[in-house]
Amino acid sequence: MQIWRSSDGQTLWLASATPLLLLMGLALDWLIGDMRWLFKFLPHPVVIIGKLIGFLDKKLNREGRGDINRTVRGAVVCVFVTLTAAGAGWGVQFLTRQHPSGWMAEVLLVAILVAQRSLAGRVRDVGRALGKNDLLKARDNLRHLVSRDPDKLDRHGVGRSALESLAENFSDAVVAPAFWFLLLGLPGLFAYKAINTMDSMIGYKTDRYISFGMTAARLDDAVNWIPARIAGLIFVIGAAFAPGGNPARALKVMVRDARKHASPNAGWPEAAMAGAFDMALGGPRVYPGGLSKAIWIGDGKARLEAGDVRRGLALFVVGCGLLWLLVAPLAIYSLAG
Repeated sequence: MQIWRSSDGQTLWLASATPLLLLMGLALDWLIGDMRWLFKFLPHPVVIIGKLIGFLDKKLNREGRGDINRTVRGAVVCVFVTLTAAGAGWGVQFLTRQHPSGWMAEVLLVAILVAQRSLAGRVRDVGRALGKNDLLKARDNLRHLVSRDPDKLDRHGVGRSALESLAENFSDAVVAPAFWFLLLGLPGLFAYKAINTMDSMIGYKTDRYISFGMTAARLDDAVNWIPARIAGLIFVIGAAFAPGGNPARALKVMVRDARKHASPNAGWPEAAMAGAFDMALGGPRVYPGGLSKAIWIGDGKARLEAGDVRRGLALFVVGCGLLWLLVAPLAIYSLAG
């Protein structure tokens, strides 16, 4: 495996091996999932980032400060956290690339910071609970996936929410981390996870965060712009291989409805999934901050059941496989180099 070679006593890291490391990391994540056993002893990188963001939020985002003041402070937090994460990624990458076995650490970090198996498992749990007509359990499982209030959802709303989260997180938690690692290595991966975590913590349009979290939300939109569209196209292609999927309809609905979503990015994979199975996703929903009057995406059935969740999950699995196939030629080229 030509990831590392020694030349005249000096260590030489083959930068072209990054696609191979990504492919192995994606495979490792699918095999072992989120490794909860490991994080009983070690802090998860995202938890560390979250604690830093929470500390800065508490110190800098205080009531009584004006909107401009809060906006500036929020922007400073974004720059500081992103650069800190990128710097940490660079430091880890520098250390791993000084040793012949350092590639193993990079593969492990990729597996930790993408979420294929854990995401699929959580959505599967929601679908199984719906299949057993256990709405309370389905709502409880959904809490691991969404920020909205599951207690206000009926069984059809739970099913829609699970698939919306699955589609959006295919972009945010699978395609985007892979994209930024492939492009910029560990600094890109760490920086992306920091930006995504900031958005999930402070990027809300509530009184507390509408100014302070504005930069975090906009920055998250920017770094997910390309990955979201790649994710949507992967779902369109994947619909040809998922049971009951219709790629032509997936493409039609994605092009027509993706921009209806409040997010400039989430609508692409969500609309592709809705079109693939003739569903309607989105619609009004309840968040901690109140009711969101979202527009429907897709014009199919909105009363989703356990079987619909299984179909959406099948598309997700196919999509992950297609992502691997996209990376594989680059990985093979790195081996040949």
